[in-house]
Amino acid sequence: MEGMEEQHKIIKRKLPAILDVIADAEEQATTYRDGAKAWLQEVKTVAYEANEVFDEFKYEALRREAKKKGHYTKLGFDVIKLFPTHNRIVFRYRMGRKLCRILKAIDVLIAEMHAFRFKYRPQPPVSKQWRQTDYVIIDPQEIASRSRDKDKKNIVATLLGQANNADLAVVPIVGIGGLGKTTLAQLIYNEPEIQKHFQMLLWVCVADTFDVNSLAKSIVEASPKKNDDTDKPPLDRLKKLVSGRRYLLVLDDIWNNKELHRWERLKVCLQLGGAWVVQ
Repeated sequence: MEGMEEQHKIIKRKLPAILDVIADAEEQATTYRDGAKAWLQEVKTVAYEANEVFDEFKYEALRREAKKKGHYTKLGFDVIKLFPTHNRIVFRYRMGRKLCRILKAIDVLIAEMHAFRFKYRPQPPVSKQWRQTDYVIIDPQEIASRSRDKDKKNIVATLLGQANNADLAVVPIVGIGGLGKTTLAQLIYNEPEIQKHFQMLLWVCVADTFDVNSLAKSIVEASPKKNDDTDKPPLDRLKKLVSGRRYLLVLDDIWNNKELHRWERLKVCLQLGGAWVVQ
């Protein structure tokens, strides 16, 4: 297990080195270097596989923690396990093989990266841009043609299955930045069944700074429904907006999950009849 954890850390350390030179590689690929195009395609493949591995680790940890603490029933907290796991021995064996394969592929990509002399080009703010342009790595067609199509169907089925449930349903999509979480959320958000089922659909980018009142205000402003209660506190306006409606709220680009008491304040206002997709 220790060896697998070490491989996991190495991948998380090395993969960003590749992502740092993506801008230069893309520019060269669009001009004259076929080798750069092939390298970028391999980056897409390896990045997708690495994302699956990170997701599987995190979902397994979330599942065990939620089951241990009883969050499934107490909080209406529905963790979608996008990748099937079996017993721990099988899980470790399968994950160990995946990690070895991905690590070797990353080493090859890094060697080729140096051979091509790709350079890092700052794009202010770099992390923010990459988090908001996931499609650079994986576009919707690539996702739909692979296991993400199954992931989308699983989450859509779960969201639609909450129709008669008064509890708030929370569906987290986790993984490192820049590898397709927003794209998956977009596929779910634009699914015709979802559009038809929910009376109100809202999409808000949370980003690095999390403030309850600011987020509540952003959610209200994201609604096409006119709201004249501008003199009232944002949380009160939000509660009124969703009251009595079946709604879907996508909270995009969440990085701060440490201040749980703040999330609870928001959750109280959005408790009934709705569903969140957070990622």
